[in-house]
Amino acid sequence: MASTLRKTFLLATIAVLPVLWLHSSGKAAPTEAGPLANPIMFVTQVPIPADFATVGSVFANHLGAVAQTGRGGDLWIRYPDGTLRNLTAEAGFGVDGFQGANSIAVRNPAVHWNGQKAVLSMVIGAPVQQFVWEQYFWQLYEVTGFDAGGTVSITKVAGQPTGANNVSPVYASDGRILFVSDRPRGGEPHLYPQLDEYESTDSNTGIWSLDPASGELSLLQHAPSGSFDPIVDSFGRVVFTRWDHLQRDQQADADALNGNPYGTFNYADESAGAALLDNRDELFPEPRPSRTDLLAGTNLEGHTINHFFPWTVEQDGRSEEVVIHLGRHELHDYFNRSMNDDPNLFEFIDANSGRTNPNSITNFLQIAEDPLAAGTYVGVDAPEFQTHAAGQLIALSAAPGRNPDEVTISYLTDPVTRTVTPDGQAPPAGHSGFYRNPLVSADGQLLASHTSETRSAGNEGSRASPVPRYRFRLTTLVSGANGFMVAGPPLTSGISKSLSYYDPDVLVSYSGELWELDAVEVRSRPAPPGVPAPVLAAPEAQVFLQAGVNPSLIRADLAARGLALMVIRDATTRDGGDHQQPFNLRVPGGVETIGAAGKVYDVSFLQLFQSDQIRGIGGLTNPRQGRRVLAQFLHDPAAVALNPVVPGAPQGSASIALDGSVAAFVPARRALAWQLTEPDATPVVRERYWLTYQPGEIRACDGCHGVNTANQAGGPAAQNPPQALADLLAHWKLETGAIFSNGFESGGAGGWAAVQNR
Repeated sequence: MASTLRKTFLLATIAVLPVLWLHSSGKAAPTEAGPLANPIMFVTQVPIPADFATVGSVFANHLGAVAQTGRGGDLWIRYPDGTLRNLTAEAGFGVDGFQGANSIAVRNPAVHWNGQKAVLSMVIGAPVQQFVWEQYFWQLYEVTGFDAGGTVSITKVAGQPTGANNVSPVYASDGRILFVSDRPRGGEPHLYPQLDEYESTDSNTGIWSLDPASGELSLLQHAPSGSFDPIVDSFGRVVFTRWDHLQRDQQADADALNGNPYGTFNYADESAGAALLDNRDELFPEPRPSRTDLLAGTNLEGHTINHFFPWTVEQDGRSEEVVIHLGRHELHDYFNRSMNDDPNLFEFIDANSGRTNPNSITNFLQIAEDPLAAGTYVGVDAPEFQTHAAGQLIALSAAPGRNPDEVTISYLTDPVTRTVTPDGQAPPAGHSGFYRNPLVSADGQLLASHTSETRSAGNEGSRASPVPRYRFRLTTLVSGANGFMVAGPPLTSGISKSLSYYDPDVLVSYSGELWELDAVEVRSRPAPPGVPAPVLAAPEAQVFLQAGVNPSLIRADLAARGLALMVIRDATTRDGGDHQQPFNLRVPGGVETIGAAGKVYDVSFLQLFQSDQIRGIGGLTNPRQGRRVLAQFLHDPAAVALNPVVPGAPQGSASIALDGSVAAFVPARRALAWQLTEPDATPVVRERYWLTYQPGEIRACDGCHGVNTANQAGGPAAQNPPQALADLLAHWKLETGAIFSNGFESGGAGGWAAVQNR
């Protein structure tokens, strides 16, 4: 994604936190904490020493079972004078001592734009005796009356999925509630739970939208390995962390190489009665590097990907992408090339890439926007294990319209605060502990949950009497001796409890400080813009006009079919900074974009893949509940029925037109990926991310890897009216029996004359 021309651009300013303007060294200018102007709402959580699939983990943190989420935490508010109120206790929720049927855990409060109510997640109940296994689900609740002197009330949100974990809620601009859930993509109980692409661990399925008034529930974004901590930013975008792990199944690889220890297999399809197949075939992407048996005799390096990046969608789920089209080329320090027999392809090493950003990151977790600098986001770069998702505080400025080539990462705390100190060793100089859940207050102060521990998460006690290493306290941050930010005064004197609960085999007894997490500021704010009207860019608008097709009509038709329309203007163009996959691309007999002397690749098809939940684990005779997603050739019946048949095309493919363009109807609300292939179906360029479309969405991009500043040949982003779109619209008119008049109606501003016969 990084452009080779980026070194010719000079940045006039680097926008970071207004109280943390950065010197050229990347260190923070001095600042001191002061009294907070507004109340802070936060939760307490019983510490869980283990850091795999527990409430504080990076992933699989959505589970409501007592082993993953201890009981006894509460929802709190701290007023500017330091006064604390236990809101859940005042509303009649939770108990002290033994945590039984009325026990609770609380997480993720989010304040409404009016500042008068908040939505949160709460799980209620725990076993009342040993060895009792029951299901418990996080559910959404709203709290009111938390103003000083108010009477607190907490009520359950109507219309939400009841047999699923619903977490991380936020308010949309229009008052809908957006949240993360592990509800199956289509609601099918036999597909619960979705298993992630890494450890085949329970995963959430993405971001959902709920209108409590009407009960309307929809999936905004399908995430095969999970999405986390959405916010609605000042521009009206939904910004969130997504786990990007589009690679082959490592458990299946271990089974193939080591005698089937995991028992992976494939289901014949996604249906409840699907046959269990004694194979673990996979189609996409290419094999992982460990599968030397599959890579032998090929030119492939092997592919892995595993990171947590900031993503955005509109509030109706359209336009999913990494925020402002950032990617590995802008943020990572290293990744490998895809093929080893083309001298034009080489490993990506950030120091040699010529990019503007000097500060690499691995992950971007727990994103919060700076209220005084729209489009500036703070977050956490933490390892995926060992630290309860705590690490280094970082920031980036990524307002809409900013060129990814110009983005820089700012280090707010010392880079060593993302590293784990081995047991028995002293922490490195500058390590001030780990940070999570950053918050920038309206008066510009930086807050976070902090632990002074620098070792990996662990338990210094026993399972029955845990002594967790990590103690998270809510603190303000101040400038440290080395110029980076460090934990300053805590906001509480510590909140302690003595409690016990069955987890369920062991009676866990804990007495001590609770974690202080998930801080949000309580204040009124203008609601950001809502969902923008769909707009076609000029090249696609020209094609629709010439075809005499009303975009609104086709959107409605596609929405009724559960489909979307994807368009690529010129699949031969790639961003100039991407030298890790082939970029000398040519359509036989048509357009070509050549970025260097050497091998040229003919591309004739775009082969589409849909995410099917068909990978099982645990063995054919007694499989575990749930299934993992695998990429399968596009076979959605509605899409196949509406797309033109291309003789000789690879399965699930659309033809690349002579101008390099591609257009196809694709299933909505199901993650998709694709690859460019040669005429004989040999893959050339593979998509590295899953993407989700919404029903009726028309989405166009300039190239197979969109251009930031210049393409591989030094040219601009493609602006050709895509011929493939014209061909597909003509096919659609024939298939649907629609009759259109060309041009606009004389009396309607932007109106179309159209009659549809079905």
